[in-house]
Amino acid sequence: MDLHPGEEIVFEGHPSWRGVLSFYVKGLGIALAVGLILFFAISTGAGVGAFAAIMVVVILAGLVKRMATRYVISTERLNIRTGILSKHVQQTSIDRVQNVNTEQTFLDRLLRVGAVDFDTAGTDDSEFTFRGVSNPAAIVAAVDRAQRMHRREVQAEQPGGTIGGTGL
Repeated sequence: MDLHPGEEIVFEGHPSWRGVLSFYVKGLGIALAVGLILFFAISTGAGVGAFAAIMVVVILAGLVKRMATRYVISTERLNIRTGILSKHVQQTSIDRVQNVNTEQTFLDRLLRVGAVDFDTAGTDDSEFTFRGVSNPAAIVAAVDRAQRMHRREVQAEQPGGTIGGTGL
């Protein structure tokens, strides 16, 4: 993300490795099921080979999924970038963020990860969520800090450096 003049990064990161664990557990379940089916239907070698091949794919896919997702909060914008070969970027202005909600399932709480969902002005149809982040409360605090910094910058640019030029 190219920063604008005067823009500062408040938070930058990827989903936590703990946030990808549920993906790995599901992959393990699929690998076990396929491995057991082939173990009993064909041979021991086919079952073990299928299990190993599926687990390698799951581990690599989880790693790529995690590293190919980047979350950035700056004093002006929220940014989500995903992808390696192709890229998808979601971005919104920090002053458009109206509500910030966190969600943690029981498993998320055990793994100390969660999702932070941002409600933005005028965008009911798009989902803007940081998924699998460690310490969701710190993300909420970073957005609050970015919004306060943005408001100070806007106030400083106004004539007299006051809110609406009223001296307040």
